[in-house]
Amino acid sequence: MTSTPLPTLPLGTTGMEITRLGFGSWVVAGAGWRFAWGATDDAESVAAIRHAVASGVNWIDTAAVYGLGHAEELVGKAVADLPAADRPYLFTKAGLVWDPEHPEAAPRRVMEPASVRRELEGSLRRLGVEHIDLYQVHYPDTGESLEYAGGGFGAVSPNATPLEEYWQVMADLKAEGKVRAIGLSNHSAEQLAAAERIAHVDVVQPPFSAINRSAADEIVWAQAHGTGVIAYSPLQSGLLTGAFSAERAARLPADDWRADHHDFTTGLAANLRLADALRPVAARHGATVAETALAWVLAWPGITGAIAGARTPGQIDGWIGGASLRLTAADLEEIATAITTTGAGTGPARP
Repeated sequence: MTSTPLPTLPLGTTGMEITRLGFGSWVVAGAGWRFAWGATDDAESVAAIRHAVASGVNWIDTAAVYGLGHAEELVGKAVADLPAADRPYLFTKAGLVWDPEHPEAAPRRVMEPASVRRELEGSLRRLGVEHIDLYQVHYPDTGESLEYAGGGFGAVSPNATPLEEYWQVMADLKAEGKVRAIGLSNHSAEQLAAAERIAHVDVVQPPFSAINRSAADEIVWAQAHGTGVIAYSPLQSGLLTGAFSAERAARLPADDWRADHHDFTTGLAANLRLADALRPVAARHGATVAETALAWVLAWPGITGAIAGARTPGQIDGWIGGASLRLTAADLEEIATAITTTGAGTGPARP
């Protein structure tokens, strides 16, 4: 374990105190599905998860769809032998359903009640636990296939399950003790308000980084309602680590979802300029660019924690310090200026 514990905050009203950074398992989910990051090494992935926990991280975020169940299996394997006192909280998600005969196809957004209960049982089995600490709706049910856009809400099919119906199912699962807390990912502020009228939204999980700042309204809503916020993609899928380049983007394999995403194509130049603008701020603090980008996200009022991924234990050492780094007002102003001048992303430039 780390000699200096990572700082923690209460996760809304759930009763859980979580470290400001958590481990995200999307990146270790392996190849062979629509939103893979290319091939990964399972042994290194398990080692990375265990290193994150040994470094003080006390929660892991995953989802049934990551690797079509494979990421949950790896998380379950990584934590299986840990003493109960050292076990991290396990957060997972439902609502993206895949066709086993066509794993390369985009999963469908499905929150039909019977499907949600099937998904929960599958997640419990793969994770090797009897309850989920935080169970989240991955995307609003549209009845259509998902094409990843870093958030967004999509067109709705007549076959979609209404939010009021699927959120009631989530509340029922919590009442039954199968999950400790429930949350919504990639839902708009209006959708959060509609859910809150049925049952309290314990946690929201929006995409949020210095590049993608479009979920600011959802964070404000959460802060006003005592709802925890865990931000995903705070490093914008590697762009804000300080290790990315145009050359690396050009070499991304065809089975890496980033290869044809606008952040890594038409938006790449502006995004890399913003990453470069973080370097002098990082240098003043003796920190990495990744730690600085994470500290910027954690500086936003209302954000409880952020999810950072890693394929290897060494990558964790490059961002773990972001949990404790405190940016000054001058730092935040310098970064705001860089956001404005580079034209990277959308949304407010300062907390």
